[in-house]
Amino acid sequence: MSQSFTKLWVHVIWATKNRQELIDFSIEKQLYDFIWLELTELGCPVRIINGMPDHVHILFLQNPQKTISDIVKQIKGSSSHFMNRGEFILEKFAWQTGFAAFSVSESQLDVVYNYIKNQKDHHLTKNTQDEFDGFVKLHGLGDK
Repeated sequence: MSQSFTKLWVHVIWATKNRQELIDFSIEKQLYDFIWLELTELGCPVRIINGMPDHVHILFLQNPQKTISDIVKQIKGSSSHFMNRGEFILEKFAWQTGFAAFSVSESQLDVVYNYIKNQKDHHLTKNTQDEFDGFVKLHGLGDK
């Protein structure tokens, strides 16, 4: 084959430092728009971004020239800088160092999209830690 083809959908989740509830409804659109633009500029088209005051979920196509770690590191760094430079909140804005990334098959795109879209409703019955533990278990990443 003389050409390379990739189409890698990724669902990424990361939290604010110490899971502080820093992403208020009044600023989340500005933060999500910034992240969307940054990912697009990195060659990672975004399908959806949504989250809660202490974490975000993003579904995007991975640029095959970049690693997930490099993409997330750049987005987290630039968005923290954006939030602090813009003085959206009184305290210092920061993300936790870790993140979770899961591949999404084409057949599951709508399921994951709707899951991310309905974050606020979903969290009426499940807290952030339970949600994260569920993802770890679902993807076989827990203790074996």
